[in-house]
Amino acid sequence: MKYLLRKFFLFVALLSCTFIMAQGTLNWRDIYKVKKKDTVFSIAKKYSISLPELMNANPEMKLNGYTLKKGDTIFIPYGKGQSSVKKDADLKTANQTAEYSTSSASSNVRTSSVIRIGIMLPLHNNDGDGKRMVEYYRGVLMAVDHLKQQGISTDIHAWNVPVDADIHQVLLNKGANQCNIIFGPLYSNQVAPLASFCKAYGIKLVIPFSITGNEVSSNPQVYQVYQSPEVLNKKTIQVFLNRFSNGHPIFIDCKDASSDKGAFTLELRKELEKRHIKYGLTSLDTPLNDFVKSFDRTKHNVVILNTGRSPQLNKAIEKLDAMVAKYPGFGISLFGYTEWLMYAPYDLDKFYRYDTYVPTTFYYNPVNAKTIQLDNAYKNWFGTEMMPSGLPRFGITGYDQAEFFLQGYHQYGVNFTGVRGQSSYQPVQTPLRFIRVSKGGYQNDSFQLIHYLYNHTIDSIAY
Repeated sequence: MKYLLRKFFLFVALLSCTFIMAQGTLNWRDIYKVKKKDTVFSIAKKYSISLPELMNANPEMKLNGYTLKKGDTIFIPYGKGQSSVKKDADLKTANQTAEYSTSSASSNVRTSSVIRIGIMLPLHNNDGDGKRMVEYYRGVLMAVDHLKQQGISTDIHAWNVPVDADIHQVLLNKGANQCNIIFGPLYSNQVAPLASFCKAYGIKLVIPFSITGNEVSSNPQVYQVYQSPEVLNKKTIQVFLNRFSNGHPIFIDCKDASSDKGAFTLELRKELEKRHIKYGLTSLDTPLNDFVKSFDRTKHNVVILNTGRSPQLNKAIEKLDAMVAKYPGFGISLFGYTEWLMYAPYDLDKFYRYDTYVPTTFYYNPVNAKTIQLDNAYKNWFGTEMMPSGLPRFGITGYDQAEFFLQGYHQYGVNFTGVRGQSSYQPVQTPLRFIRVSKGGYQNDSFQLIHYLYNHTIDSIAY
């Protein structure tokens, strides 16, 4: 797979010199793995293409000292006069071998039965952004293949749109204005021109990740998946107040100067005070005999830290363990932060022990059958595992978003808005449910609590 990546990135670099950041659609007839006695001449002859056509599709062949090696991956272009419409078997092979666009229909098909998809994200290997978006795009391709098996036809085009790209130039590319749905961009400064373009051509624009700006409030074509921390804090506080209306909240100061959770704990305390709900205040440095005084034996105690970091969380759990050992009989739950999902592989027993709740917009469950299936399929397709660092898994994010929007568009066409009741898709990791924002576009409104129960089971509670 590393050979394919190397060749693709070189190809993109050469294209950028010609098109000045406007990245073209990658559409190959086949992906060929070099055998022992192959030569560039024999490969060209095998596919009835000229040597220059083969070399133009694989620019590294033109470099001094280039040698064809067994195991190399070669892009096979369409020769002069050859059709670019893939047969079903060809599509299956190309999708499983390559990570960049293949289509299940010709790019000039205009029938309503074919969903035309655009991907406008940084698809490169230069930094973390590019690597994450490559994984996201691979997830989209896996969804496209799954939908194809269900009879849903798609025509997918991908453009590499790095941070310094001129999005206006990218939009001049052939096929951009024919898309039904575009996924992108990643960078906030590219949102306004892309959103205006989509509004002009009636294209649904799915913005997959965090951005600044408020295009969603005025542009009916925008579907913003990202929810701001302010919005999520309000939802979390409302859920907390409803679920623990009879509980006893306890705020533990963790002395973390780098924490950004103060805004949440401050607003939650204000709301508790408005409702005349008493709460306890203590710190990790408080002696145990004073620490226990913040807890209530007559109510269920709900512990909230003012940090999401792992060292402080573990120190707080050690403090609770010491307290429970010396002063048994308290009912205790932990109420945490989305970051805690990353700690679950190490702190799972602790989460169970303290009946932990984690508010989030996604949940990666490694033991879920569908998650395992996708993880294995990804490795088989692309010869590598999804990036293990951080959550959510970007490959599964791409899969979920593509399944949600493409199934919806297949069923409802331009009338699909993603609101409650329009989609029956069961997400693997990322639930999606959209609401209309004023007279503008649509904002994802999904929210859930992940609950680690005493009996060592995990519930996902949707709101």
